[in-house]
Amino acid sequence: MRKRLLSFKFAFQGLYHLFRGQPNAWIHLVAAVGVIVAGILFHLSTSEWLFIICAIGFVFSTELVNSAMEELVNKVSPEKHPMAGKIKDLAAGAVLVAAITAAVIGSIIFIPKFY
Repeated sequence: MRKRLLSFKFAFQGLYHLFRGQPNAWIHLVAAVGVIVAGILFHLSTSEWLFIICAIGFVFSTELVNSAMEELVNKVSPEKHPMAGKIKDLAAGAVLVAAITAAVIGSIIFIPKFY
């Protein structure tokens, strides 16, 4: 049981490192809070909330993996190397795909509510 509880501590430390060291994570957090507030104001249905929650989780999950990849690449290859740059670009691309997907989901849900 102690190991399980300790694993949560490490997971929360990961979130701390994300928000401490990645300015883009703050942008995603502000966007997520804005979407949650809009969802409350527009009285989203349960299914709409499910899509919003999944989109937010998708973006933060990819941001965490991207940050982990950057840290690992920086440790393994502190000097500039084309492969290191490619790995970082691919991980950043995953975050971009997640953010675009979340924006599309948000648009599908919220745009009709304005009309």
